Amino acid sequence: MIFCTFSIYSIIFELMNDMPCSLCIYKSAAEQKLNADEISILENNHAKVRFKAGDIIVKQDCLSANVAYIKSGLVKVHVRGSIRERIVKITKAPTYLCLPSFFGDKTNHFSVTALEETHVCFFDVNVFKDFIYSNGDFAFQIILEMSKNELLNFENCINNSQKQNIGRIADAILFFADKIYNSDTFILPISRQELADLAGITRESASRILTDFHNEKIIDLQNRQLTILNKQLLLEISEKG
Repeated sequence: MIFCTFSIYSIIFELMNDMPCSLCIYKSAAEQKLNADEISILENNHAKVRFKAGDIIVKQDCLSANVAYIKSGLVKVHVRGSIRERIVKITKAPTYLCLPSFFGDKTNHFSVTALEETHVCFFDVNVFKDFIYSNGDFAFQIILEMSKNELLNFENCINNSQKQNIGRIADAILFFADKIYNSDTFILPISRQELADLAGITRESASRILTDFHNEKIIDLQNRQLTILNKQLLLEISEKG
């Protein structure tokens, strides 16, 4: 097994800037609970890295000694199964990446890939754990973050188990519009295969549903530019599944 917290062959190694952690405007709610001495420790035990779209940030089955925090950008969290890959979720900054896995053991059980230019801070996991033991306010914010993500995972699990394919694709479109871009017009950041992996269906089914939505003027889809034309109907499809 190879130690590879992040891919050395695909990322652009570059410091984003020389701004110290104390002045960073992207600090998480947990980091905002650290005192000056703790911020200084964090400064000396982290690395800032910029990834371009398609770069692997975290690789499945590799050893990890860092907690990753996305300062800006958009990523997909995906797992390689015995038959096919599954996209677990798509998440945008600012957020930590899969905290329970980092604290569970030393092996990554998932991969994370940048969908657009993404800036990430890697923190030494032992320093991170020390803050949890010594700073109750920091620990509480981390628990809140983990709880929020767990509730989202439950919601996604229920939706995928109870909805038909058409409802899953409607959910995915609404997710990008309302949760990622806050706009009914956006560039779809993933391919149709990735959309199928996210929804847990085949590529053929995903493509057919998108074509049907386009022909029925529920959406307008030109290459990857998507515009929701009839949001009320799309919401009804999502709710009925």
